[in-house]
Amino acid sequence: MLALLRLIRFQNLLIIAATQYIMRYCIIYPFLKINKFSLQLDNLHFFLLVLSTVLIAAAGYVINDYFDTGTDRLNRPDKVVIDRSVHRRHAMLYHFILNFAGVGLGIYLSYYIGVTGLSLIFVLAAGLLWFYSTHYKRQFLIGNLVVSTMTGVVPLMVILYEMPLLNREYGLLMISYQANFNYIFFWVMAFSFFAFLTTLLREIIKDAEDFEGDSAYGMNTMPIMIGQKSTKIVIASLVGVNLVLLVGIFTRFLLYQGSSIDYISAAYFFVFLFSPFVFLLIKIIRAKTKNDFHFASQLTKFIMLTGMLYAFVVRYIVLYVIS
Repeated sequence: MLALLRLIRFQNLLIIAATQYIMRYCIIYPFLKINKFSLQLDNLHFFLLVLSTVLIAAAGYVINDYFDTGTDRLNRPDKVVIDRSVHRRHAMLYHFILNFAGVGLGIYLSYYIGVTGLSLIFVLAAGLLWFYSTHYKRQFLIGNLVVSTMTGVVPLMVILYEMPLLNREYGLLMISYQANFNYIFFWVMAFSFFAFLTTLLREIIKDAEDFEGDSAYGMNTMPIMIGQKSTKIVIASLVGVNLVLLVGIFTRFLLYQGSSIDYISAAYFFVFLFSPFVFLLIKIIRAKTKNDFHFASQLTKFIMLTGMLYAFVVRYIVLYVIS
């Protein structure tokens, strides 16, 4: 059982589930509550939405390890599970069962909310994760973009399955007031875009960390194709983009009560986002060894986590400061 939990990256799956619950109760719920609206997707069906997302992600981790055993023996020998604790045939069976259950739940939920087209998201996600493991991750930048997109979709799924029900319940009222729920969508989209950018950043850093093993197996990752120095420039540029966006978002959107400064968000941004990004930039510039890039990867993971946890600050401000 422990080997299976390691194979499906149980800790990462908990983060995925937590992210979706955070979007629901720290972003969507507070904005609805202060406007006297309520969530429309019931708790059971929301749980099924989270479960379907987690199942497809778990299937992706399994199939990735299945095709990546060789490079993992060089890059992360202590984390290899397939062929040691889990038989390859069993791993493929787990992949099929997890995908079948995840896609099946996604199709059911899409029919339940009356937007059958959304079921394609689950089918495409399962397919992309398969082709990522077999082809895309070996190609220049494509694999990084696939993983980043999949990560960015995780928080977005929450509003995609809530919005149709909100419009159905409150649509006529919103039309009479010439209003809509787009502002909630944009808030969730901001978190999704942050998840996309930071995941892209971390994936490229991990490629720099895994340069030796990936090169031995003929992969065409960015460090192999353009060199470590040029890759560091790309990474530093992505960090710079994140810093600029953080400053822009704060100065443009995180203000309330006229021109008053949101000091809570300012303090959070400086301590948990801006400062770590600056520190990451310094570490990347100085990085030379595999351990240096591993530290940068872990620091990026910390930034991703604190970025998502900012949703708790949003909840507090919306429910107890603005209201």
